[in-house]
Amino acid sequence: MKAWPSAPELGGTVRTTCPYCGVGCGVLATPRADGGVDIAGNPDHPANRGRLCSKGAALGETLSLDDRLTVPEVDGRPATWDAALGLVAERFAAAVAKHGPDSVAFYVSGQLLTEDYYVANKLMKGFIGSANIDTNSRLCMASSVAGHVRAFGSDTVPGTYADLDEADLVVLVGSNLAWCHPVLFQRLLAARERRGTRIVVLDPRVTNTAEEADLHLALAPDSDVALFLGLLDHLAAGGFADHGFVDAHTAGLDDAVVVAAACGLEGAARATGLSAADLSRFFSLWAGAERVVTVYSQGVNQSVSGTDKVNAIINCHLLTGRIGKPGAGPFSVTGQPNAMGGREVGGLANMLAAHMRLDDPAHREIVQGFWASPRIAERPGLKAVDLFRAVGDGRIKALWIMATNPAVSLPDADAVAAALAACPFVVVSDVTRTDTTYHAHVLLPAAAWAEKDGTVTNSERRISRQRGFLPLPGETRADWRIVCDVAARMGWADDFAFDGPAAIFREHAALSAAGNGGARDFDIGGCTGLDDRAYGELAPFQWPLRASEELGEPPGERRFFADGRFYTDDGRARFVATPVRAAVEQPDETFPLILNTGRIRDQWHTMTRTAKSPRLMRHIAEPFCEIHTLDAAAAGIAPATLIQLDSARGGVIVRALVTDRQRRGSVFVPMHWTNQLAASGRIGAATAAHTDPVSGQPGLKFGAAAVRPFPAAWYGFAVLRDRPQRIDAPYRALAGVEDGWRLEFAGVAVPEDWDGLAAALLGVGETLSVRDESAGRLRFARFDGDRLAGAIFLDRQPVAAARVWLAERLGVSFGDTGERLRILSGRPGTGQADAGPAVCACLGVGANRIDAAIAAGAATAEAVGAATGAGTNCGSCRTDLRRMIHARRMQEAV
Repeated sequence: MKAWPSAPELGGTVRTTCPYCGVGCGVLATPRADGGVDIAGNPDHPANRGRLCSKGAALGETLSLDDRLTVPEVDGRPATWDAALGLVAERFAAAVAKHGPDSVAFYVSGQLLTEDYYVANKLMKGFIGSANIDTNSRLCMASSVAGHVRAFGSDTVPGTYADLDEADLVVLVGSNLAWCHPVLFQRLLAARERRGTRIVVLDPRVTNTAEEADLHLALAPDSDVALFLGLLDHLAAGGFADHGFVDAHTAGLDDAVVVAAACGLEGAARATGLSAADLSRFFSLWAGAERVVTVYSQGVNQSVSGTDKVNAIINCHLLTGRIGKPGAGPFSVTGQPNAMGGREVGGLANMLAAHMRLDDPAHREIVQGFWASPRIAERPGLKAVDLFRAVGDGRIKALWIMATNPAVSLPDADAVAAALAACPFVVVSDVTRTDTTYHAHVLLPAAAWAEKDGTVTNSERRISRQRGFLPLPGETRADWRIVCDVAARMGWADDFAFDGPAAIFREHAALSAAGNGGARDFDIGGCTGLDDRAYGELAPFQWPLRASEELGEPPGERRFFADGRFYTDDGRARFVATPVRAAVEQPDETFPLILNTGRIRDQWHTMTRTAKSPRLMRHIAEPFCEIHTLDAAAAGIAPATLIQLDSARGGVIVRALVTDRQRRGSVFVPMHWTNQLAASGRIGAATAAHTDPVSGQPGLKFGAAAVRPFPAAWYGFAVLRDRPQRIDAPYRALAGVEDGWRLEFAGVAVPEDWDGLAAALLGVGETLSVRDESAGRLRFARFDGDRLAGAIFLDRQPVAAARVWLAERLGVSFGDTGERLRILSGRPGTGQADAGPAVCACLGVGANRIDAAIAAGAATAEAVGAATGAGTNCGSCRTDLRRMIHARRMQEAV
C-alpha cells in the first residue's frame, strides 16, 4: 500500500494542520534560528488552498513558553512523573474497587488529536469499564450527531466543502461563517462571484455574515424548527417532493408532513416573527434551486431543541432528494479542529469507537473482542452537564480533565467550579494554568499544538496530519503517552504498549474495519498497513477509505448517500417529526431579555492561545454585551459604559456595545473571557444548564437575563510594561500588547488615595501627573530611564484616549520632556499617527488608517485593500470595510 507522496518537510518547513476551528486548514510552519516560527497557509491542502484566517495567521505569536506548565504538580508542588502518574493510577483504581467503574470519569476535548482520544476512550470504556468519558464537543456538535443518527442510522456528514462551490443556493443557519469559519466563507463568496450562488442567512443578529447575504431573515431566537416546518409543508404541498427518492429510500414521511402541515406558513410566521412575504420568498428560493446546501452550526446545535432543528433541516433535503449530490445536502460545520476525530473514536459518552453503537450488543462484542479487554461499557455514560452534576453531588470520586477548561466553558459555570472544588480527586492535563487547573490535585504538563504529532479530522471528514515542529519543553509529554502510562500503572501495560502515534493510528484504522464490510460508514481500513514512514508522510484524505482501496493519487470528493443507501436496519433514511417545543427557560419580568452567547472573530475558546497574540487582542480587548439601542435606553445604559448582566444563576460585568445590529429583546455576550483576563467576564456563570433531551447538548444560545448600569464611580485605562499582579477594582479587563499590557478597570467607590492606586500599578519611580480632581480626571505616567514603564488615565466617565497609540509608546524611547508630557494628553501630537482600533487583525490595520484611505477616495473594499492591505488575507474584515465606506458616504451626504 502506498501513501500519497507528500514529504512533511520542505527545507525546514513542516506541513501541519491549524488547531482552531473545524475547517482543518493546512499550515506551513517554518522555525527560525531566532526561536520564532513563520506561519503560512499550505496551498496544497484541499481544505484551505493556502488561505488562513486571522487566528491561523497569528499562530506564530502564540508559541511562547512563559506561561507553560513544564513539570507535573501534586497538590500544587512540583513532582516527578513517576509520583504523579502513580498517584493518578492509585486513586482511580481505588475508586473503581470501592465504588465501581461509574465512580470515575474523563472529560476530554476536541483539542486532542485522534490518537490521544483513541487511547483515552479505550482505557475508560474497555478497561475501566465505564462510558463516563465525554467531551467539550458535547457543547459544540452533539445535536448534529443525534440528528444524523436518527435520520441516517449513523453519524454521517454527507457532503464536502466542494458542495459550496457547486450549489445554487447556500442557506446558513445559526452560523456566523464570516467570523467563525472565515476560510469557508471566502470560498462561498468566491463561488457567488463565479457562478451566482445565492446566499440566505437565518440568524436573529445582523452579523458580518448576514450583511453579505442576498437575503437575511432575522428570525426570533430558537424558532428554527418552526421555520423548517413551514418550509417542509411548502415543499410537500407545492409538489416539490422527489417521490422516486422518497419512495425508494426513506420512511416516516407521513408523520413528519402532518406535523409540518399543522405549523404551515402561518405558524412559521407567528413563531419566527417574520412576515409571511419574507418566508414565502425564502421557501420559493429553496424550492426553485436545484442544488441547495444548508450549512448549520452552533445556532442550531446549542439549543434544548437542537436535535429537532437538525432533523427539521434534514427532512427538507430528504423530501426533495437533495442529499449526496454535488452541491446539495445538509452540512454541519464543527467548531473544533478534531470534533470529528473524537466522534470517530467514540469520544462521546453514548458512543463506541469507530462509529459503533454502545446500545448494540453486536457492536460491543466487536470492540471488546478487538481490544481483548476485560470488560466493555454496557450503557451510556454521563453527558457533560450531567457528568459535572454527578461530580457536584459526590457520585464521581475521581475526574480526569484533558485539554479543556470547563470551569469557564460549561453552563452554570460557578456550580461547575464548586463541583470541582468538592471533588475528592481531580486530575488536569493541560498546557497552561486555567480557571480549571486551580482545582487540580494532580496537574500534568501536556504537549501543545506545535509539539504534538498525530491526526485530526475536519468538518468534511478529511483526515490530516498534525506534525510537531518544536521540541517538547521541560518535562511535558504527549497526551497519548500520559494516558498509556497511567493505563500501564493500572495493570494494562501490554494493551497500551504503543511506541508512538503511528501505532495507535494503525490500531484505530484496523478497528474501523473490524466486522464492517460496508455495514458502517466510518472505515479507514485502507490505512491499517501504514508503516511509520508512510504515516509520517500521510497526506490529507477523506474517509471512507476501505481496505480494498489504496492511498494513491488523491481521490475525488467523497459523498455519502448518492446511492440512496443509509445505515439504518432497512437501509432507508428516516423522516423525523419535529413538533415545536418551547424553550425550558423563558424571559419574565425579573429577567426580561434573551441571553445569547458565542464567538468573536479573533478569539478562540477560553483564550489560552489567542490571548497571547497582541494583534488578535487589538480587535476587541475586553468582554462586551451587544444590546439594541432601545433596550439600552430603557435600561439607562449609555454607550461604552459598563453593564451588570444577571441571570438566575450568576452574572458578569461587561462593556456596553450599543447597536441597532442587535435584535431587540436579546443581548449577545462572547464566551471567551476567563478569570485570568477579566474580573467578572465569565459568561458561563450566567448561562443555563438546560439540555436537549436527545443529545444532552446545553442551550447556550437561549437563556433569560436582565441588564442594568454598573454603578461605576470612576473608570480607568492603563498601559503597563509589566503585568499587574493585583488590581483593586471590581471591573478589570487585561489584554496583552506588543511590549506589555493594556488594562481597562473601574470601581464603585472613589479611592481615598489616587496616588496609592497609581503606585500599585506603576511601581516606584519618576512619575509625571496631571490632576483635575474636581472633575475627577487624573493622569499618571512613570518612566524607567528613557522608557515608559506605564501610564494611567482615570475619569468619572469612560476614558477617552488613543488606546492603540498609547500601547505602542511602551516600546518607544523618550528623551524629550515634551514627548513625555504628550503621553499624559492621551493623544498623538501633530505628525504622529494613531492607527486606531484594529479592523484587519491579519495585517494589523487600524480603523483610522482605513478611514483615511476612504477619505482619500477608496470607494470599495478592494480599493481600501490596495491602499492599506486590509481585507487582503482572510477577508473576514471586508464587511467592516464596506460598512465604513457606507458610513463615510452617508456622513458626506449629510
